[in-house]
Amino acid sequence: MDRDFLIDLFVDFGPVTIRRMFSGFGISADGTNFALALRSGLYFRADEITIPQFEAEGSRPFQYQTRTKTVTVGSYWQLPARLFDDSEELAEWARAALAAAQRAAMRKRAKVRKASAKKPVKKKVTKSAQRRIGKAMRPPKLGERRRKRAHRSG
Repeated sequence: MDRDFLIDLFVDFGPVTIRRMFSGFGISADGTNFALALRSGLYFRADEITIPQFEAEGSRPFQYQTRTKTVTVGSYWQLPARLFDDSEELAEWARAALAAAQRAAMRKRAKVRKASAKKPVKKKVTKSAQRRIGKAMRPPKLGERRRKRAHRSG
């Protein structure tokens, strides 16, 4: 799939941004990536709401091979081939994929907020540790500098 083909494919959906990614393209709208166009096909973002629709069409999640195993990416599912000939229905599927990507982004932001909302635990510092830290932080006195230089040279 080339860039021009993808632009034509999404004409009923609306404007999309197409960027080189891996061995193909990443497709986004409103700053949210919702599709991948790779050598093996076109994959749309899916979640618990949209996966049953993909399963009903006989689609499979995106998979790739490493040297040791096959990795399945359950958040991207292959677009049914019949939709390449029906740009209006493809636009509906694309809107659903964009919504799934936006829901995933909202969940991710909520997790980040929750993690940053936790207050850090203050460690109790002993007096001797405070003295060591204070001594290390202050510059040496004039006499200490001379002694250190004399010690190094002699």
